Amino acid sequence: MQAEPIRVLVTGAAGQIAYSLLYSIAKGDVFGKDQPIILVLLDIPPMLPVLDGVVMELQDCALPLLREVIPTDKVEVGFKDLDAAILVGSMPRKEGMERKDLLKANVAIFKTQGAALDKYAKKTVKVTPPPADLSVGIQSVSVSSDTRLNSSTAQSVAMRCGVSSDKVKNVIIWGNHSSTQYPDVHHAKVNVHGSETAAYDAVKDEAWLRGDFISTVQLRGAAVIKARKLSSAMSAAKAICDHMRDIWFGTKEGEFISMGVYAGGNSYGIPEDLIYSFPVQIKNKTWKVFDGLPINDFSRAKMDATAAELVEERDTAMDFLSQ
Repeated sequence: MQAEPIRVLVTGAAGQIAYSLLYSIAKGDVFGKDQPIILVLLDIPPMLPVLDGVVMELQDCALPLLREVIPTDKVEVGFKDLDAAILVGSMPRKEGMERKDLLKANVAIFKTQGAALDKYAKKTVKVTPPPADLSVGIQSVSVSSDTRLNSSTAQSVAMRCGVSSDKVKNVIIWGNHSSTQYPDVHHAKVNVHGSETAAYDAVKDEAWLRGDFISTVQLRGAAVIKARKLSSAMSAAKAICDHMRDIWFGTKEGEFISMGVYAGGNSYGIPEDLIYSFPVQIKNKTWKVFDGLPINDFSRAKMDATAAELVEERDTAMDFLSQ
């Protein structure tokens, strides 16, 4: 017997990230090749005509797993009885935009969506909002933010070693989705000719790993915006798919991925009232921070710097909410 359909919401569904995302969800790349889906597409009223075109395209794809597509501009419809929610509906970052400006534009959106999740969605809903500093108002314990795009970027280590990206594991993104994020390969492994080697030993270039590698990952988003005059879409959609699939099916034994999660109870000295990107393992759709990794002085400084930025952005967001 085929499984019952699950209800999956995508916000900002008429936008560029969603356009790259919806086909992968509907054809089974995220929730499995045997899992029927009801897609709920939420956007603002002016975008409903565009959303009608997206619905027609999904219908024309004739995807066997797609049972129904529900376009709407009403949160009570969009968030009702959800199994999964992918919140990409927000103002994208533009060239020259300060993060404070981005926060101010988006914090009210996420406050509304957080309230709607609490009121209308299933309590077991799995939620993937945008980066950690924009998750104000979302109370669900199943919330995680997506730093997979940065993890994928970090696997430039693979290119440096002359192997494919699937030969690299346990790269960590610590902290914020910003220019302070810290891509850490001290615990990463690279499979070279069938043998696992520590990333530092495989790369054999400490100056690059502590210099250009980190800055390239930190500034990648700005570089894409400068080149495209738009924020990341295709790669962002791929990262969202990877992120939600890992939540749904879990991580491999002995491996961890990076996710922005609530920092409560962490063993790494990070303030507990933040959403912060940690190494996590996932089992039975439940994430757990991978504790106990040794942290050297270089990493400690980087981790604390990105935590300080998140504290500042959290306080800024709360100020905006109180106005």
